[in-house]
Formats: sequence, structure tokens, C-alpha cells
Amino acid sequence: MKEEIIAGLDIGSTNIRLVIGQKVQGFDAEEIQIIGAVSSPTMGVSKGNVNSIEDATSSVSACLEKAERLVGVPLESVWVSINSPKIKCEKSKGVVVVSKSDGEIDEHDVERAIDAARSMVVPNNYEILHVIPIKFTIDNQEDIKDPIGMSGVRLEVETLIILGLSNQIKNLTKAIYRTGLDIEGLVLSSLAVAETVFDNRQKDLGAALVNIGATTTSLSVYEEGNLLHTAILPIGSDHITNDIAIGLRCPINLAERIKIEYGHSESDAFTKKDEVDISQLVKEEKISDNIDIISRKYVAEIIEARVEEIFEKVDEELKKIDRSGMLPAGAILVGGGSMLQGITETAKRKLRLPVSLGEAKNVKIAIDKARNPEFLTALGLVAWGSHSLPGAAANPLKKNISSVVNKVKGFIGKMMPQ
Repeated sequence: MKEEIIAGLDIGSTNIRLVIGQKVQGFDAEEIQIIGAVSSPTMGVSKGNVNSIEDATSSVSACLEKAERLVGVPLESVWVSINSPKIKCEKSKGVVVVSKSDGEIDEHDVERAIDAARSMVVPNNYEILHVIPIKFTIDNQEDIKDPIGMSGVRLEVETLIILGLSNQIKNLTKAIYRTGLDIEGLVLSSLAVAETVFDNRQKDLGAALVNIGATTTSLSVYEEGNLLHTAILPIGSDHITNDIAIGLRCPINLAERIKIEYGHSESDAFTKKDEVDISQLVKEEKISDNIDIISRKYVAEIIEARVEEIFEKVDEELKKIDRSGMLPAGAILVGGGSMLQGITETAKRKLRLPVSLGEAKNVKIAIDKARNPEFLTALGLVAWGSHSLPGAAANPLKKNISSVVNKVKGFIGKMMPQ
């Protein structure tokens, strides 16, 4: 049964989420069914980066223990998301001469072209996480999606290369290895989420995925079936909570409760007469401050200002690739921050695009908890891992993460006690 288990581990700045999938026999072929989803608080992680390996290891261990009790099977390996504002995105081209005498292009030629693109000069202290083929050119024929089987002399590939800071990768993997888990691969969080929330038509037409986490917001843009751009912004839903705490002069835990239960990102939805009694929340949070009535409009104005800032920064990224207001399939919102009331309306107004909340489409889910927007990244990692199983369709993108993991694994192995 162990061989049939696929686990996705999403280490966020506030919570760690672990989703477990199992291979089951479907009508036509094997498919993945989600059998477990757990979360636990995170320590030692800030803005997607590990700042205390010991605390991060303890947090992962606690989540792992919780998951193993739930599914009744020990977990040996996981697919892990990486989500840091220091992620870089670069374009690179690779050119090779077709190897066969008859000029027919095969998988080996495609791999050689992608490897040639990998040979770009990598900035100091960075590692290549993903090499994503965007389009191919055969001789003078451009914009080819799949060159295998075609004929030509010269094969060129344009790729999107995603880079991560070496020390951040090492710290993250070290914290996980210390729990006894093996790492199947590191996957950029926005790529993982896209596995579950997008269909092929959305990717073809042009769509943006906006993942609003606690301290970061990640963006990935797809067009013509390919990843066009990705970015991670150092701003998230915790900034909204901080603003409420300052604006209402209340403790941070009470500000979080107010945001969740009464928060709204559209101040026009309320008038100055709209007030709410929060004395029960104050009592539940055991706060001595004498706070009882607050204005919902004032709270919404605080939230609206920060949410608008988030989407303004997202729009700035879209402007960099000339896609501001120009994505027919619109934007999909995921992550814990996407559960804020009114956020889709604010996003529509600031991005000038159709906007909807993301939901899992491509995975069979047996438990309702895994449908929560907060679990979409971990869910996407399971979907990603299922596509990398023996017998799954070959994907050059999914092959490229193994070199990073193996390199880091060798580094960690030298440092671990024997």
C-alpha cells in the first residue's frame, strides 16, 4: 500500500498542510483519491523561508504524526511546495541539430534542446527549480507545441526557467529530511495549484492564478497552454490582520477573528450606521480591553485599502508581460486570503478581469476538508506527483526538479549524523 500513497506537503508561514492521496482503480485507468488532509501551526517559517530549522522540523513532525494517525499508514516521502519572494523567473533558449539522418525529431532531441536552455548563466547562490518549455521552432517554422515526429534540421526551444535561492532550498529540505521523510521533488506552489484549478481551455485562452497566503501572494499566468509568467509578492492576508489591529487598537488575535467573521473588502457595502457587537469575541479571546461596538464600514475601509494594494501589485506584474486586463479566462483566487468576503468584487475592479474562486477540479476527493481553498496547494502537489508516477505521460517539466532535489539530498546527507 505504501507504493500507492502520494503525499503533498505545503509549508506556509502560518500553517503546514499535508494532503494524502491513494491510487485507486477507476473505470478506464488508475486515478488518485484523496484520503487524508491535515493542518497544524507553523513555527520557524516566515514569508516562505525557513528561519529556524529546529522549529520548522518540529512543526513538520507534528503535522506528519497527525496525518499518519489519520490514514493509519506511515508516510515515507512527500512532494514539497516552495514559495519565496526570492524566486526568479528567466527566459532562455536552447538550440540543437536534429540527430537522426532522416531529420525526424524524437524525445532525445527535445531533451537535448531543453538541456541546452538549462546551460544559461545562473546567478550566484541560485539553483534551477524548473525548466518549462514554452514553444519550439523547427528551422523557420515557429510556435510549435510538440515537435516530436516532425522533420527538420535545427530544433530550437524557448523556455521559462524558475530559480530558487540555494540556501533557502537547503534550509527547507534539511528541515524535512530531519523528520525522516524523503523528498520526491520541490515544486513551485503556483504550478502545483494550477494542476487542480485550471482546465486546458482556461490555460489556452489566458488565465491568472492568484494564491493569497498569510505573508505572500503568488501569481502565475498561463496562455496557449503554457506558463507565461510567475511571481511571488511579499504581501498577504496577515498584513490585513495587522492593519485591523492598528486601526482598532486591538490585540492581533482579536483582529484576526474580526477579519474572518465580519471582514469585507468592499466598504461601499456598508453605511456608517452598520455596527456590530464584538463583546462575545472579546470574551472568547480573553481580552481585558473594553471593546464592544465597532463600525463595519470602518473595518471594511481598512481591509479594502490593503486588498486593493495586493491586486495593484498583481496588476503591475501583468503589465510587465502586457497582459493587464487582457486575459479572457480571467483570474482565479485561491489560498486562505481568498475566503475574505467581497474579495472577488475588489479583484474584478482592480484587475479589470473576470474573477472567481478556485476549486479542485481534477482530483477525486473523498473528504470535504480537502476542498478548502487553504488545501489547494497541497492537493495540487498530490496531483503533480500522480503525473510523475511510472506509466504516467512523460513531461519534461516534471523531470527537471529531480536534479535539484538530488543535489540538495547529497549536501544534506554529508551533514546528517551517521
